[in-house]
Amino acid sequence: MATFLIVDSGSGPTGPRELTSDQAGRLAVTRFHNYQAGGRALTIDVPGTAGGLTVTGSIDYRRKVGYGVVHGTGRDTSGNGLIQWTATTVFVHPMANAPAKAPARPPGSGWYSRPLQRYGSSLDSSLAIALKLGSDRPDNAELLPQNGAAWVGRDRLDGHQVDIMTGPSARATSGPAETSGPAETSGSAGADAVRYWIGSDGTMYRVRVGVASAARPVVIDFDTQKYVPVRPAPGVTPAR
Repeated sequence: MATFLIVDSGSGPTGPRELTSDQAGRLAVTRFHNYQAGGRALTIDVPGTAGGLTVTGSIDYRRKVGYGVVHGTGRDTSGNGLIQWTATTVFVHPMANAPAKAPARPPGSGWYSRPLQRYGSSLDSSLAIALKLGSDRPDNAELLPQNGAAWVGRDRLDGHQVDIMTGPSARATSGPAETSGPAETSGSAGADAVRYWIGSDGTMYRVRVGVASAARPVVIDFDTQKYVPVRPAPGVTPAR
């Protein structure tokens, strides 16, 4: 996966530089930590020519299902409502006055389903990427630097001191770059690679990644609100 990014203002010295063993270890476990946690609360900011979309909700990384509420700006407000998704299907519940937070129990009716689009949809690409930010095992810390992962700077997010690291090349066969999944992405390695904001214990706090259908990167921020366990909407079959 790749993106077109500038390190946030106020961040420390920038690279890219070779990962230390500690940094490689934290990058290797960051998706595993999401899986171990069971789920994470997050906000996904999706750019678009007709106006941006914001998805606020939670992902169950063990059952591979996400749930939240969509708010848009400009013409994209027509898509406001609840959303739930798996690796293959998107379920939407349109709402003229969508709440700030999705109800803990999804409505029992009013849902429409469609296949998750592999190409041409910034929203679907963002949903697929967010879903793949959890893994049931750590990545190989020794292979990450060999496949192009690097340290690029330091920052603070919501009081957390974080290191900014790029994932390996999209051509790599293992590691965090696999978050691309079925979604379209653009670019390759080096300064354009997906960036992770990772804490001292390997916790993932932010991810930025570019997709081919958007001129600006998708931004995924974690712990933006309290995590609420995901309950399947009618017709949704989470992974086991």
